[in-house]
Amino acid sequence: MTHPTNISKRGFLQATAAAGALAATGQGIAQQGPLRFHQMLPAQATIPSRAIAPWIAKVEKESGGRLKIQQFNAMALGGTPTQLFDQARDGVADITWTVLGYTAGRFNRCEVFELPFMTSGAETSSRAFQEYVEKNAMEEFKDVKLICVHTHGAGLFHTKEPVTNMEDLRGMKIRGGSRVISNMLTKLGATPVGMPVPAVTDALSKGTIQGTTIPWEVTPALKVTELVKNHTTFAGKQGLYTQTFAVSMNKAAYEKLPADLKKVIDDNSGMAAAAMFGKAMDEGDAIGLDIARKAGNRIIALDIAETQRWKRTASTVETDWIKEMQGKGIDGPKLIAEARAAIDKYSK
Repeated sequence: MTHPTNISKRGFLQATAAAGALAATGQGIAQQGPLRFHQMLPAQATIPSRAIAPWIAKVEKESGGRLKIQQFNAMALGGTPTQLFDQARDGVADITWTVLGYTAGRFNRCEVFELPFMTSGAETSSRAFQEYVEKNAMEEFKDVKLICVHTHGAGLFHTKEPVTNMEDLRGMKIRGGSRVISNMLTKLGATPVGMPVPAVTDALSKGTIQGTTIPWEVTPALKVTELVKNHTTFAGKQGLYTQTFAVSMNKAAYEKLPADLKKVIDDNSGMAAAAMFGKAMDEGDAIGLDIARKAGNRIIALDIAETQRWKRTASTVETDWIKEMQGKGIDGPKLIAEARAAIDKYSK
């Protein structure tokens, strides 16, 4: 007859072994510690409210509540917008959303999507950009777990004084969000002033700049339609410029997850996530435009002939970029062809 104490002891050991096996295979039900998702804009802005928050909710639901993600808005974890990519790389935050152009010269292969009159709608361009990066630029994200990349919609001007032709832009101090866009502004006769997007409101208020390059979607959060009354758009589907964005995760934070939770992150990465963020941008653009119209602001739509003048002048930005990439051993024309092929594919 087996002693009852031995049964208890044996049962305990078996339970302990089973728990260990579950933990080893990643099938345990223990909840992971909260991941920190850090970004630069106020909570009500398009991406935080229409993309990041829904993405977090989807990940948490699909993990059965085992993954918890805390959203930190408006640089609440400290640092500056230009440091966000490195914050994900270094583990200051677990996940970040940022503008790639804020770190000049770092994402050379991604810059092709910033060239003038390259992209149009945000969702289609984001799909194209995701495919392009996966094929041509993953080495630029080797230090992080890339969740997705995306673009905003067709780029335009928001200015205090109306811009009805290229001559009106001359001498204006205009915010540029990346070195490619700042070079374009110089070619067009403006004086570029580089700054991250959260600084735009203060710069317009103080008169540091007379206008800015941002998409419609972020104008409400930055109160741009209250600070300027003129908005200049271009003929055709392509915008004057775009900026590129990335959602990046700290590699160690990803690697320490059990296999099933890694799969949840993987399932919410790549093309589906890129399209989700791009669609949010498109929705935000419609809202921003509607607010400007209701405010009685002037929406200036340049005709085809005037838009062609801008295209001819801005085309030298592409020439400059190709020459610069050649000096870095990068085949610029090939990357431009790849980008345009991907854009055409998803714009059909």
